[in-house]
Amino acid sequence: MIALALVLAYVAGSFPTAYLVGRVNGVDLRTVGSGNLGATNVQRTLGWRWGLLVYVVDFLKGWLPTLLLPGVFGLADGWPWGVAIGVAAIAGHVKPIFLMGKGGGKGVATASGVFMALAPTATLGAIVAFIVIVAVTRYVSLGSLVAALCLALILLFQAKTVTPLVAVGFVIAAFVFWTHRENVKRLMRGEERRIGRASTPNGAM
Repeated sequence: MIALALVLAYVAGSFPTAYLVGRVNGVDLRTVGSGNLGATNVQRTLGWRWGLLVYVVDFLKGWLPTLLLPGVFGLADGWPWGVAIGVAAIAGHVKPIFLMGKGGGKGVATASGVFMALAPTATLGAIVAFIVIVAVTRYVSLGSLVAALCLALILLFQAKTVTPLVAVGFVIAAFVFWTHRENVKRLMRGEERRIGRASTPNGAM
């Protein structure tokens, strides 16, 4: 049963939201801007309405499998099966089977959906941090990095110790930093583009 649940979560995460939105608008987003199939590149290329749509769908790709599949298959919520299902959904978003494992997003939107199902209070805190950082700096990538770190720290603060979920939170934060490593370099050089400017290679989601 767990194998089927993981496959279903991976397939759900693989739904190529940004790719399909780009095609509807006559654009292959893999060849425009950052080349990243995430909400930030969509927003920069096609506008905030399309970017918001992609974020919401990508969020649901993580939230719904993590929330529903454990119950459907009689598995435990949270650790370990809920977490495993969530990770499978994130993997699908980053390496989507429908695009032959190429051209996925960076995992932020789907991961936020996963953790909304696993730890809603901590996730809401991370989302607030993201909104504040982006509003102040207009760097979506910086907001994503801060939100990922805040999520892990809030989980640690709530648990008072390093539980398996806290450990996963820090692993996901490290993964987000890894997928944003080029953004980090540009931020350090002062070359990262701010939201609202023309599309360049720095999509964050």
